[in-house]
Amino acid sequence: MRYAAFLLGLVFLSAGNAGAQLNSSNYILLPPPTVSSNVLLTEAPAASPSLFAGSFAPTISDATGVASSPASNAASLSLMPAPDPKPQDVTSVFENYAWQAYVGYSYMRFFEFPSVTQNTNGFNFGMVYYFKNHLGVDGEFQGDHLRQTGYGGWFLFGGGGGRFRWSLPRNTEVWAHALVGESHFTPQTADGPQHAFAYELGGGLDLNFKPRWALRVAADAMCTRYFSTYQFSPKASAGVVFKF
Repeated sequence: MRYAAFLLGLVFLSAGNAGAQLNSSNYILLPPPTVSSNVLLTEAPAASPSLFAGSFAPTISDATGVASSPASNAASLSLMPAPDPKPQDVTSVFENYAWQAYVGYSYMRFFEFPSVTQNTNGFNFGMVYYFKNHLGVDGEFQGDHLRQTGYGGWFLFGGGGGRFRWSLPRNTEVWAHALVGESHFTPQTADGPQHAFAYELGGGLDLNFKPRWALRVAADAMCTRYFSTYQFSPKASAGVVFKF
């Protein structure tokens, strides 16, 4: 009986040691408790966006090999002044200048009498001032040489008036004018004086080939009264215009 009780005690003691060893091994295998990332983010002090941008933004190396982040590049670009706008080149429209000076060749068929005409050749010079975009004051001088009855002579005209112009495509300008003034006709004849009132009506076309230069062609009618007769003489001219 004594031996049976002793054996039973050994069995219980062995069973208790085995259970303790099993519990201790299970406790060692379990990982230590950790705090989730969400808890860490919520408990950590809030950081400004600039810190995260500077810390976690990817770096980019430029051509010189120096690394820089997009945030720093954006900041440096934002501090740079805006580039100047590209100049606008005007290729088909020229500036309208207030003053124009003209010199050129003129031809006039002077109807001295209904049955007598004179072909005159010479030059004309003009100045125009545009006080508005389309309206201006025009002045002109004309000197044409002629021959009558074997003698040389001149037809001279000087006058002023108004001018109106229109701008057209392809760098062209159309204009019209009306001038009044005085004319002079030589050689002296017994049929009347050498001076007479005159007026000129007509127009022309300016072709701009440079910002300040243009070619001009014009057609006019010169109206005079010599020898108790009215003369309506056609005139054509061509020359160069300088604008300033």
